[in-house]
Amino acid sequence: MTFAKQILDFYFSLPKELPLPNGVETIYPFDNEETREVMQTFFHKYYDDSKPRTYLIGINPGRLGSGVTGIGFSDAYHLENYCGIPNSFDKRVEISAAFMFEMIEAYGGVEKFYADFFFTTVMPLGLLKNEKNYNYYDDKETALALNPFITKTLLKQMSFPQAKPNIICVGTGKNLKFLQRFNQKHNCFESIDVLPHPRWVMQYRRKEKEKYIDAYLDVLKRAI
Repeated sequence: MTFAKQILDFYFSLPKELPLPNGVETIYPFDNEETREVMQTFFHKYYDDSKPRTYLIGINPGRLGSGVTGIGFSDAYHLENYCGIPNSFDKRVEISAAFMFEMIEAYGGVEKFYADFFFTTVMPLGLLKNEKNYNYYDDKETALALNPFITKTLLKQMSFPQAKPNIICVGTGKNLKFLQRFNQKHNCFESIDVLPHPRWVMQYRRKEKEKYIDAYLDVLKRAI
């Protein structure tokens, strides 16, 4: 079975509703016919093989990026202009996607990058609270409620034959701590490298962006 089929089967089988407290709700893009078509086009274009990939594991999808496209660290603009996948989504640029695609270009372009790496997240569905992006770790009650689902889905992704056991965590704070604790319990990663989250770079270190792109490239080149 190709990596593309495993990824698509995984996402399209995710439940729509989860037991979430405190007014938190999921972002579920897979009911949208165009999202499904875009995902199928993308994954068949770049992952229709059985080649091993290193996972870059982020937090959870955002409402303007992969919460729309269904594709990690992507938005409608970059999918159309960098991946050649036309779509009718709002072409507003999402800042994490902007950083990642600039980094991907520096790595050698989309075909080279996606042949070596796969973007995923600890929590595979996006979260909203008061119509704003929310993280799986933002409050203890939400984290506890999501833990069984996250455990099941993260272990499932790591069970794909193409998943390399050496991962890269995107986010140096709570996301890294979660993955370290997760590995202590489940022992599914041989190593965890870490890189700063692109949103943090673009919000707080934009003038030093090239330095952080270089940091990404250093870690990626060690991973292949």
